[in-house]
Amino acid sequence: MKRRRRKSQSVALKRGEFDARAFLDSAGVSRKVRQFKSADIIFTQGTPAETVMYIQAGGVKITAVSEAGKEAIITILGPGDFFGEGCLAGQALRMGNATATTPSTVLVIAKKEMQNVLHQQHDLSDLFINFVLRRNIRVEEDLIDRLFNSTEKRLARTLLLLARYGKQDQPHSVLPKVSQETLAEMIGTTRTRVNLFMNKFRKLGFIRYNGGVQIDPSLLSVVLHD
Repeated sequence: MKRRRRKSQSVALKRGEFDARAFLDSAGVSRKVRQFKSADIIFTQGTPAETVMYIQAGGVKITAVSEAGKEAIITILGPGDFFGEGCLAGQALRMGNATATTPSTVLVIAKKEMQNVLHQQHDLSDLFINFVLRRNIRVEEDLIDRLFNSTEKRLARTLLLLARYGKQDQPHSVLPKVSQETLAEMIGTTRTRVNLFMNKFRKLGFIRYNGGVQIDPSLLSVVLHD
């Protein structure tokens, strides 16, 4: 067992950094690998929160619906992201809906199993804590962005985030498949306004349409410009 554990940990190490995907694949963690087609529902608001999920490939949209039936997009996640982690903090029911935005591969880990492995494997625990802290920072930034920034700046920031700008292991390139209606919902504006600014960004060379939306690093200048 010890030999197997050491082997698992060595597989999980990649270029000196902990590779959560390799660890979860090799360390004997009890989990299910599930495949979802685009638009498949992964879980719905109000259902029991009993598992933590990890995206191996694809993308997932988290939304919430008010009592009046109005839907809001909370976030869009990609490979390397966890979701459904609220169950670890005592959340009994799902607070939102999770839907695959593209064909996706998701690891589904039972709450108890995830709690055990976080206690036993410090590398995974550190990575998970870092993910949760970054998620909290993102929520705060989203609120500030919505309160104080222009529609143009909010759109530019959202495009950079969706393209995973600044992540060394996942360099920005082609944007995940996302409609202008979805972008409008995410930044609190209309599709017409999104279309206006997308055309402006294209003319300025900040984005390109080539089998998808390609994000140029120069788009960051829109976010930084006062």
